[in-house]
Amino acid sequence: QLQLVESGGGLVQPGGSLRLSCAASGPTLDSYHIGWFRLAPGKEREGISSISVNSGRTYYADSVKGRFTISRDNAKNTVYLQMKNLKPEDTAIYYCAAGPDYGLGYLLHAHYDSWGPGTQVTVSS
Repeated sequence: QLQLVESGGGLVQPGGSLRLSCAASGPTLDSYHIGWFRLAPGKEREGISSISVNSGRTYYADSVKGRFTISRDNAKNTVYLQMKNLKPEDTAIYYCAAGPDYGLGYLLHAHYDSWGPGTQVTVSS
């Protein structure tokens, strides 16, 4: 059974940085595509970044491109999201999710079938 758990969230000032981790237990993530999503108050769940664990190919939403970087450490079976120059509008619960490493719509929630419980990121002065 694949299980994902996020960590690294917290309170940070605008302009600050955080690194989120998505640690997997069970099978290796090597055959998976991992996405990061966020759910902000009053908004729909937004796909912000994803990565093919095997190939390293990455995808970003325009809202985070240039500020966030997704990466993976296959030896640790973990995917990271490095978030820089954080803004108040980045405040959300951040989720990682696993799905197949093929097809279209890597930033769409329907692509994924396994989800972590989420970690809260709050950007505030």
